[in-house]
Amino acid sequence: MKKILLAIDGTNYSKGAMEFAKTLNERSRIVLTGIFIPKKDYARLWNYAGEGIGSTYFIPLIEDVDAEEIKSVIAKFEKECQNNDIEYKVHKDYDDSSIATLIKESRFADLMLLGSETFYKDYGVNKVSEYLVETLKEIECPALVIPEKFVFPKCNIIAYDGSKNSMFAIKQFAYLFPELTNNKTIVVYSKEDEKHGIPDQILLEEYAVKHFKDLTIFKNNADPGSYFNSLFLERKNALLISGAYGRTGLGSLFHKSFVSELIQDHAVPVFICNRS
Repeated sequence: MKKILLAIDGTNYSKGAMEFAKTLNERSRIVLTGIFIPKKDYARLWNYAGEGIGSTYFIPLIEDVDAEEIKSVIAKFEKECQNNDIEYKVHKDYDDSSIATLIKESRFADLMLLGSETFYKDYGVNKVSEYLVETLKEIECPALVIPEKFVFPKCNIIAYDGSKNSMFAIKQFAYLFPELTNNKTIVVYSKEDEKHGIPDQILLEEYAVKHFKDLTIFKNNADPGSYFNSLFLERKNALLISGAYGRTGLGSLFHKSFVSELIQDHAVPVFICNRS
């Protein structure tokens, strides 16, 4: 049974993330922990550097949302869990300690779900929210970033760049979602030249064929951004698996802007895994 965190800021409840959790529970039972983060807490966290958390962004504080609205969101979460037979836990300490709770809990969790369209949308950031990026950098478990409208994955697309981070992400995905390893899985190494082959291809194949039932591995020589955009347009039921986001990036082959664009476009769920 997997322990999964669902992070919700203020009253920005992500229906997409909750629907994903419901489907996961139907396939293999989970324990879902809802953590409700006050806007003032999140703003304060990223407004200061130090102690290994956050950065130096200046974020204007947003006034507290009404306590009754918060209670309403928590009640909605609890009701959905009860109606769908999901074992759950709620952090109701909606105060300045909740962001620290989120980060600490991630150390003892298998996965975190985040809504790509709802997480701190009130700050009005045009690109992928800096606060979403900071969260992905700081948490200590893999994350699934979920759009509000999606098709539950029937195809896994792995962005492989030969790095330890991308291989770590492949292994973590296989361990966490054995039920999804039966999906068609495409491993893509992308580089605009024909001189170099796929790094460690034999070792990659030896591992991947043991964990993914319907596997294709190939090299794309075209522009990576254009290729992946077209690939996901063709496969609306896909999920992207990528390595570390924001710390060491995705290497020279898959720059973090590639993942950012997919998240920003709310195209497909994105699995992101930082290697400690």
